[in-house]
Amino acid sequence: MKPGEKNLITDIKGLKVGNAEDHSIKTGVTVLSSDKPFVAGVSVMGGAPGTRETDLLAPDKMVQEIDALVLSGGSAFGLDSASGVADELAKQGRGFKAGDANVPIVPAAILFDLLNGGNKKWETNPYKDLGIEALKNSAEHFELGSHGAGTGATTANLKGGLGSASLILDNGITVAAIVAVNSFGAVSNGKGQPFFASPFEFSDEFGGLGTDTNYDPTSVHLKVPSKKGENTTIAIVATDAKFTKAQTTRLATVSHDGMSRAIIPSHTPVDGDLVFAAATGEKELKKPLEDELIIGHGASICLARAIARAVYSATPKPNDIKPTFRE
Repeated sequence: MKPGEKNLITDIKGLKVGNAEDHSIKTGVTVLSSDKPFVAGVSVMGGAPGTRETDLLAPDKMVQEIDALVLSGGSAFGLDSASGVADELAKQGRGFKAGDANVPIVPAAILFDLLNGGNKKWETNPYKDLGIEALKNSAEHFELGSHGAGTGATTANLKGGLGSASLILDNGITVAAIVAVNSFGAVSNGKGQPFFASPFEFSDEFGGLGTDTNYDPTSVHLKVPSKKGENTTIAIVATDAKFTKAQTTRLATVSHDGMSRAIIPSHTPVDGDLVFAAATGEKELKKPLEDELIIGHGASICLARAIARAVYSATPKPNDIKPTFRE
């Protein structure tokens, strides 16, 4: 296996990503969309999630395909970003057809970035407009680090951010991930220290620092926070394989392995850790069980790498409350 040409989730044909951010507020929105509707699933393993339309993604629910996925800052305010995306998609004629009605299906997840040094004294919720802007910015190339949903993100000891990574598997199928890292846990023991995801690194994509054989995983950030619900890492993994909703849901579930490898601790009571999964259906499975196994494994590796790339790519901004990895 090897990274795709861009080493981004948009190495999967048809997928596009748009970011929008406001650095004065220290927040932003990331939208994953496609040329056509796609199958999606979700797995929530954190104790403090904030979501929209995730129930619809269950395998037994009626709607089989969706139009976009949204990752947003802003805690509950950020869920309004999906409304902006839905409005914009409706103008394009996208959505679930119900008689004469046309309803874009836009599941979303949010992270908490309300105490990160930004000016949160808005008079009108800014997230709907940020969602619209992010969708309009959709493209195959996009920036990592302090952009989109990762703009105001933080980790235990460092500034967080937006990351992405891809892999072309030996069976010819592509898997990839995009993630906004805003974790209670740490991804590294500190500035310039190797990432916990370093064993999965390709071509020095997050510094080539190697692994720290001396670190004690029991000694990393485990201090109980004085305030709760201020975290959450939200991600999307994707593949160009032809998956059912049940297979896509399983893909979301197994991809949490990558989060656990890259963030210590993860899935805590104060994180709303969530992974969406998307399948564009471009490639048939030649060996169904074997292919599904390797796709899940590859997606979890992509997610671990994307988490490290998010923090590695973060850049300093005025009034930051955490240093960047490279600062």
